[in-house]
Amino acid sequence: IKIIIKFRKNIKLGKVNFLISFLLIFFYFISNSISSDRDESIKKYTRIKILDKISSKNISVKLINGENFKYSDLQIKSIKCKHSEFDDDPEIIAYVQVRDLSNKKKDEVYVFNGWMFSSSPSINPFDHPVYDIWLTGCD
Repeated sequence: IKIIIKFRKNIKLGKVNFLISFLLIFFYFISNSISSDRDESIKKYTRIKILDKISSKNISVKLINGENFKYSDLQIKSIKCKHSEFDDDPEIIAYVQVRDLSNKKKDEVYVFNGWMFSSSPSINPFDHPVYDIWLTGCD
């Protein structure tokens, strides 16, 4: 009788261990698939072009997302850059903040603060009398 009772306890314990192990493995794979989807679309660098309208010179800049970049009187910061999720019409999207450092007024902090689109820069245009900025890619 002791052998049967001990055997039943081991079966119950084995079922509980199996269920806990299964749930841990299941949640591990779910969390990895979600995080890998996010990692594929969001990139670390943002590539932009800056045009000086007065001198007609333009430069290509590779910004590190989250860090400030100073160009002449502009301070540019790319927060996020990603490729769109749609495969049939690829789009590059970046959230960019631009400050004009020559403007000493504190009422207007950003000259531009919003999303830029590589295929349609006129959707949310960067409006500055001296400089023009447009998105060229994400890396």
